Amino acid sequence: MRYPIVQTGMGWVAGASLTAATSNAGGFGILASATMSYAELEQAIQRVKQRTSKPFGLNVVLDLPDIDRRIDLAIAQQVPVVSFAGAPGGDVIERLHAGGVRCIATVGAVRHAQKVADMGIDAVIAQGGEGGGHTGTVPTSLLVSQVVDAVGARVPVIAAGGIRDGRGFVAALALGADGIAMGTRFLLTKESHVPDAVKYRYLKAGVFDTVVTSAIDGRPQRVIRTDVVERLEKSSRLLRAAGALRSAIAFRELGGSSLGRLVKSGISMHRNSDMSWSQVVMAANAPMLTKAALVDGREDAGILPTGQVVGVIDEVISVAELFDQIIGEALSAAERINTIIGGS
Repeated sequence: MRYPIVQTGMGWVAGASLTAATSNAGGFGILASATMSYAELEQAIQRVKQRTSKPFGLNVVLDLPDIDRRIDLAIAQQVPVVSFAGAPGGDVIERLHAGGVRCIATVGAVRHAQKVADMGIDAVIAQGGEGGGHTGTVPTSLLVSQVVDAVGARVPVIAAGGIRDGRGFVAALALGADGIAMGTRFLLTKESHVPDAVKYRYLKAGVFDTVVTSAIDGRPQRVIRTDVVERLEKSSRLLRAAGALRSAIAFRELGGSSLGRLVKSGISMHRNSDMSWSQVVMAANAPMLTKAALVDGREDAGILPTGQVVGVIDEVISVAELFDQIIGEALSAAERINTIIGGS
């Protein structure tokens, strides 16, 4: 990597094109695998390798029925880094380390950072409450400094949540972070395969047009407030779960999984978390709601995960242009700080 700037593994967004473009620009692209079948993932990894000789990562979800095959694939293909949302478990980390692969976990609380550091994680992404998708309540400015103090001496800390430009980059470094990770900003680039009409919907959103809701999959998630989200929030959990079950089955079929594997995945999710069965069903359905918007372009039927930073992004540019902007702004911000502190 030339710059410590990470593009997160956003489902339905972080495909081969965006991942390779980020790595080619000097950052670190992460390929999203949870929304791909195993065969599609194999092809996507090869497409990234065809487009860049730079290192890239792979984001995985542990409750997928074929997770073991996916981990074996990452090792066999020598993908340098595998990232997880949350704690992957010490056995998974050991397995990847034995295969020469490093591990990153995204955390939203200091105790979670300490937990994965104790497991042997290689780096943590500390995502503040401003971030998109599943998020916590502690703002980035507080979370990052806390995580740095807690585990920064042992592992690199990457700041995420509310960052879009060079000023945010420098602010994160000032808090003690070793780099930054961005999702929403990369979604709004030319290499992102999100339909242009949907990107335009993101650009129209203001900083007050997002909401953190548990109505989608039972866990707090930041999305753009739409009619779909409002209907979900107003409907009963039973009705949400019934509709979610139908879509969850459709998602598993799309990913090449049988109904038996869907049940197996649900049991695993229920056993390894404190989620109720209705929450498990909604969680399995969430990818289809995201696909409806980000792939099919159906804002009327899907959800739009986003960070609050969407309200201050006003253009869609290429990844290369984005990096040029970020580094130029960062250098100017650093010079300004130096001038103020130096008194010159």
